[in-house]
Amino acid sequence: MATWTNSKHDGVRYREHPTRKHGVRKDRYYSIRYYVDGKRIEESLGWETDWHQAELARKEKGEATGRSLEQEAVVRRADLLANQENGAGPRTLSEKKALKEAEERARKEKEEAEALARAEAERKAVPYNDIWGRYIDQCKADGKKSTDREESLHTHWVKPVIGNRPLSEIAPIHLEKIKSNMSKSGAAPRSIHYALAVIRQVFNYASREGLYGGDNPTGKIKKPKADNRRMRFLTQKEAENLLKELESAPNSRRITLLSLHCGLRFGEIAALTWGDIDLDRGALCIRNPKNGSTRHTYLTDAARAELLEMEPGGKSDLVFPDRKGNRRHQMSDAFDRAVKRLGLNDGVQDDRQKVVFHTCRHSFASWLVEGGTGLFTVRELLGHKSLAMTERYSHLQPDTLRRAVKELDQRLQADKIIDLTHDKTL
Repeated sequence: MATWTNSKHDGVRYREHPTRKHGVRKDRYYSIRYYVDGKRIEESLGWETDWHQAELARKEKGEATGRSLEQEAVVRRADLLANQENGAGPRTLSEKKALKEAEERARKEKEEAEALARAEAERKAVPYNDIWGRYIDQCKADGKKSTDREESLHTHWVKPVIGNRPLSEIAPIHLEKIKSNMSKSGAAPRSIHYALAVIRQVFNYASREGLYGGDNPTGKIKKPKADNRRMRFLTQKEAENLLKELESAPNSRRITLLSLHCGLRFGEIAALTWGDIDLDRGALCIRNPKNGSTRHTYLTDAARAELLEMEPGGKSDLVFPDRKGNRRHQMSDAFDRAVKRLGLNDGVQDDRQKVVFHTCRHSFASWLVEGGTGLFTVRELLGHKSLAMTERYSHLQPDTLRRAVKELDQRLQADKIIDLTHDKTL
């Protein structure tokens, strides 16, 4: 083991490397010795060769000390002793190193905090229009069909009020102004509701993308009330014509038939697997529907015949997969084209009166009520959560109600006859 040699300076000593040279002499490893609170401390400074390399690096930065390692040892020891005498500052190299590391951490944390603050300020300064542009581009990339409608609402109503405002500065009062402007111009409550919904989606998009971290102001706005329930339903003749128009698109025709004859939502049909169908009993099991409660419904002979014509798959296979074998997310354009060819929406301005795919489910319920089926039964077949949702069809029951009163009247009259007969007998 190499021996230590005292230098000509108090408290500074070194040991030499057995083979490695530094210049013309052997490389030296330096340490300093001193007392702290009566205890002798010895701490290392390292090898001369390493110090020399570090000095060259510092020289390039203009930070070189110009001292040899031995001279550096003398300076550091003197500083530590001075700190002890003054009662301030680090008293050992270890304390000095820890202090330096703490200062470096504090410096980095400050820089990071300042960078985050700048980024947050920049993020908060991004105007609604910029976020809107990213949002609508994403909608178009996803194939969303309502982008034209959303762009129109943005251009005419949203942009003039909040387009240049950062999201962080948009408050409920600004959204109330959009509502007021639209209402004064005669816009329908449904259009106002739609405009607010689009704004909500933009804020949600910004939150997901890390562009906004505050509350969504649309949650504090009272939505305009409007009866948006669709009242249009197909006559049986219109339904026959629609199915005939879809003969060139077999799967679209079958999907439409299932909605017309079984009252299924599009999402329920898209989720159907062959394991959900019992063709022997003519029954369907609707799992995880919109209201969350699995229900059973039944096939008409026509619907059952259509399914029998298909090549069945495995129990977990979808009955109507898309071209890639995945679950469908929307009805094919073949339905809209058929509706257009038949002119079912010609001249119709009120969206509630337009024929869309959901009209098929609405038609199923309407036909049942017109035929005298009770609302409770219709509710069960449709999978409504409450009877209130089914009561929209009650206006289709006048004949049923009239028949019920007439039957009651007949029973009352019969009771009178019995009573009179009884009286005569007495």
